[in-house]
Amino acid sequence: MWRKLHSIPGLFAALFLIVLAITGAILSISPALERSGAIVPVAGEVSVAHLAERVVEQYPGTQQIERSPSGAVIVYYSRDGQAGADLVNPLTGKAIGPYQPSSFFRWVKDLHRAFLQDDGGRLMAGAMALLMVLMCVSGTFMLSRRVGGWRFLIKPLKGAGDHRIHSELARFAVIGLLLSAMTGTYMSAVRFGVLPEASGGEPSFPEEVSGGVPAPIGSLAALKNTDLNNLRELVLPYPDDLQDFFSLSTRQGSGFIDQSTGEYLKYQATPTNSQIVDWIVRLHTGEGLWWLGLILGAAALTVPVLSITGARIWWLRRRASRKTLDNADEANADTVILVGTENNTTWGFARDLHEKLAEAGRHVLSTDMNQLAEEYPRAELLFVLTSTYGDGGAPASANTFMERLRRFRNTSGLRFAVLGFGDRQFPRFCQFAVDVDEALGSRGLERLEKVTTINRQSTDQFGKWGDRITGLTGLSLALTHNPTPTRRFDLELVDRADFGLEIQAPTSILRFRPADRKSGFRGLFGKGNARLPDFEAGDLVGVFPPGDDTHRYYSLASSSDDGLLEICVRKQAGGLCSGFLHNLNPGDRIQGFIQHNPDFRPAPGSRPIILIGAGAGIGPLAGFIRKNDSRHPMYLYWGGRNPQSDFLYKPELGRYLEDQRLTRLNTAFSRTQEKAYVQDKISEDAMDVRKLIEMGAQILVCGGRDMALGVKEVINEILTPMDIDVDKLKREGRYLEDVY
Repeated sequence: MWRKLHSIPGLFAALFLIVLAITGAILSISPALERSGAIVPVAGEVSVAHLAERVVEQYPGTQQIERSPSGAVIVYYSRDGQAGADLVNPLTGKAIGPYQPSSFFRWVKDLHRAFLQDDGGRLMAGAMALLMVLMCVSGTFMLSRRVGGWRFLIKPLKGAGDHRIHSELARFAVIGLLLSAMTGTYMSAVRFGVLPEASGGEPSFPEEVSGGVPAPIGSLAALKNTDLNNLRELVLPYPDDLQDFFSLSTRQGSGFIDQSTGEYLKYQATPTNSQIVDWIVRLHTGEGLWWLGLILGAAALTVPVLSITGARIWWLRRRASRKTLDNADEANADTVILVGTENNTTWGFARDLHEKLAEAGRHVLSTDMNQLAEEYPRAELLFVLTSTYGDGGAPASANTFMERLRRFRNTSGLRFAVLGFGDRQFPRFCQFAVDVDEALGSRGLERLEKVTTINRQSTDQFGKWGDRITGLTGLSLALTHNPTPTRRFDLELVDRADFGLEIQAPTSILRFRPADRKSGFRGLFGKGNARLPDFEAGDLVGVFPPGDDTHRYYSLASSSDDGLLEICVRKQAGGLCSGFLHNLNPGDRIQGFIQHNPDFRPAPGSRPIILIGAGAGIGPLAGFIRKNDSRHPMYLYWGGRNPQSDFLYKPELGRYLEDQRLTRLNTAFSRTQEKAYVQDKISEDAMDVRKLIEMGAQILVCGGRDMALGVKEVINEILTPMDIDVDKLKREGRYLEDVY
């Protein structure tokens, strides 16, 4: 429901919202510009009487003095029969320059308020503001569900590409956009009579005046008792008319002042409802709150990007799922397909299954796992197709599935099968699929077959699973989905550093740049000048060895803004890809692609970071240190074999210690007289490590699985007095692993 409430208005109103956002951002600059040119005395320094006295000396034909919300003082006067308006210095009453409202800002305001139309345009602008309120609310609920609850909204987000950009910008801008949209909706509702206008803010005209000789304007008590910073408008009496009076409007109220006695003839305090309306207008326009205007303007500038990324997400989801009218409703579906995916790739397999089931005569409903209904009254078969995100976790479209499953009712006679998608290079391969299978079984559903896992989106494995389902159900399912091949780019080796040759454990640091298209090789994305895609240290590069369409992942030790792609690779005995990489010479080329890995990255902020690795696992850790430009505390524990043969990144780590990007380095070498492992060094520093964890430190571990298990045991021992363990740190995002 929330997705429809969010996406449908967004698609319908995108162009109008972009216009409103850009014009609103431009208008948000106006209060700041006015404030920058205004002279604003401190409170109590200048009274309205003092200002009026100085202004009248300079402008004998003064008719009106106005103070704008930004603090600028404007005098309207008549001279030689000609009307004029000047900005004046409130301290001296002297002219700063002619006052001429900007025609550009006036045009932009008309475009913002009414799309350069009359009431029809204003009505459209109000409707767009209301849609923005709806989108902000629905988007916030969707984001909360994606991150796993409201309390996680301020924590680092997972994902990459359009999803990541959309979510990060939305989280930054939602309060500002909601404030602008709600205030704009209110102002439009008042204009068209949907809500009542504020009233009672002005007093009635006085019935009598003293008619005496006008006193000097600087001596009038009511004006002397009014601070300039409270002034809105002062209208002077008509010359030589003893029955006329001053009209004064301030933030606190309005009144009429006798020009002879200087006392109020009538006064009306500003009612509460008028003050509220005034604040609503100020919150929307930023007038009088220039700093808020700039914040709202910055939030508005996210709308074009949110519109583009939102439209792309919708299109990719629609193209991937191809949800058409043959999707049965919940009440009539006899077969349900639930899909868990982070970037929609699993939907391609689900679509193929859906179509084949529909061809076999089934009434099929396909939907996200997060959309699990409380019951499907006629459902006989339930298929769950899900990927795993991060270290065995749920992908974005399934992160609330377990909670919804607890409310699921129709379990009697419903048979299910779970199909997991993942990569066997990762230790918790398809773990979420396994967890879902166990959870469904524990709810009393009948298992059609045990959970099946598919490695690297294998078309062959998917087809074989379909054949087994055919045999179990009697439904003819010839599943053939072949996912779109991963987009590859070309890399040229420019530098290498080799280690470990003396101890028969060759490990190399390899640095690549994008291949030059002029040399006849395909440039990145197949066109234009070659360049690196966006990536961060800790992300993965998938490498294809010659003659093999199966890629291997390697953790990145660099970021794209370094201008190089850097990996650290140990040569494995009989390893096809590692052997290929180790045989490269500068100038040789490879093909690869980027797999973002946001679950393995230091958390933002100034809390300490403990980096733990062994062997080639130092690669991404060195990349994290390289990017520590803010010099936050970083501690590295690393284990190798021999300091003379395979001390990886030794020169770089020395420089990082000198410039304080690295706070402390602890090394352990297993083929020396000391014969120590990285977990031994951590154990020796148990007290210091515990203190860092008490300070909120985050731990990142990278390297072999055996090393990671040993480190986990040691950290658990260190945590024992704190009554917590590694699993709790993992749930809090304070213990991350990249293990192979």
